[in-house]
Amino acid sequence: MAEAPQGLSLRLVAAMALASALAPLNSTMLSVALRPIGAAFGASDSTLTRALVTSYLVTSIVMQAPGGKLGDLLGHRRALAFGQMAFALGAVLALFSPTLTWLVVARVAMAAAGAMIVPSAMALLRTELPLALRGRAFGIFGASMALSAALGPPVGGQITVWFGFRAVFVVNLVVLPISAWLARTSSKSAAAPAKVTARYDYLGTLLLGSGLACLALGVGRGGAIDLRLALACPVLLAIFVWVEGRAASPIVDLGLLRVLPFVTSGLLIALHNLAMYALLFELPNVCGMVLGSGASGAGRLLVSLMAPMVVFSPIAGRLTDSHGARRVALVGTTVALVGMVVLLLTPLRSLLSPVPGLVILGAGLGLSSSPAQSAGMSAIPASKSGVAAGMMATLRYLGGVIGTLILGVLFGVSRVSSAIGAADDASAAVSLHRRALTIFCVALALAVACAVGLPSLRRAES
Repeated sequence: MAEAPQGLSLRLVAAMALASALAPLNSTMLSVALRPIGAAFGASDSTLTRALVTSYLVTSIVMQAPGGKLGDLLGHRRALAFGQMAFALGAVLALFSPTLTWLVVARVAMAAAGAMIVPSAMALLRTELPLALRGRAFGIFGASMALSAALGPPVGGQITVWFGFRAVFVVNLVVLPISAWLARTSSKSAAAPAKVTARYDYLGTLLLGSGLACLALGVGRGGAIDLRLALACPVLLAIFVWVEGRAASPIVDLGLLRVLPFVTSGLLIALHNLAMYALLFELPNVCGMVLGSGASGAGRLLVSLMAPMVVFSPIAGRLTDSHGARRVALVGTTVALVGMVVLLLTPLRSLLSPVPGLVILGAGLGLSSSPAQSAGMSAIPASKSGVAAGMMATLRYLGGVIGTLILGVLFGVSRVSSAIGAADDASAAVSLHRRALTIFCVALALAVACAVGLPSLRRAES
């Protein structure tokens, strides 16, 4: 692949980072505005969580693979532009929603649009950047996603205090035009519209979406697990695999599962998210039970995890371009494992106690995520980059869902133990904390093994 001019490459990376950041930003930004929304529409916190938070998460998980496939069929720039327009329309609808129902519709539309934007952005970084620049590009991309997720609660909270909850959606209408302009000006020439020659896999989409929705909806917090949905999930996914093996243009290309760097990179990212997102939920709750800390104090504590991720992700990208994905990812996942072990061995005496472990963990996650994404996307043919990006994004979400499932089981066991008098609340929380961190250590140890499957050196572009 001929190297793109430096200015075009920088604008492309900036455009993809800004566009993709909106999906995690809108996932976390609204969480702090639920009380004002409830007051405006007369709804309880539990109702709002299901209607606005869970619906956004489920739609995001279900639509990643279809979004990536549509990019391959329509062209990734067209899919990106369509996703951006749909996201903007969803934000406008949310801004002027007269009822909670319309606000839910707007949130679902934004989640579906975001699920088209993220795989398209990943695919464009794969297809329009030379191999020598991809590590840095995916490093900036990962840092942008992590930073937006971390900034969501404080930014959303401050905007809600100053201007009301509806102003939260205006952020999208500021960022989207900038991202769209950068994307348009990063193209060397106007590409001809892609011709759709294959039929879209509607049956595969329905089966995959139903199976993933059953998994996401069947996983509750605090041990609340719907067994009917949990049992339906593997059945639907098994039928999906059977159907996809016979589909002419499958929504998920099962042949990619034979590409070792792609599989190991996807599993590594899923294991990272299993540990990280479950920890983001588990640690504030345990700190509240053991230390009596409020949500704001625990939230500030998590900055020590997210800040190193944002700092080290671009650094890891540069190291990947010069030293290869395997070496950088091995170092990063090992550092992340050390950080989790430090957390496990550190007694919870104050809110500052977990900081050293969180800093080490965040640095390790930042060092290993971008080489994994870059190696995985570079290992597949450019013609399948959309499907591959959708599959990788789905694995990222599934890691977080499985981590939540594990915490749900642990919280349920902890509550039963407390109820029969085996331990008081604080000691039960400490026991839960140690068991959860042990599981997270196992997940990161498996991630170290996955890093071995990444390519050792940069491979020439075919």
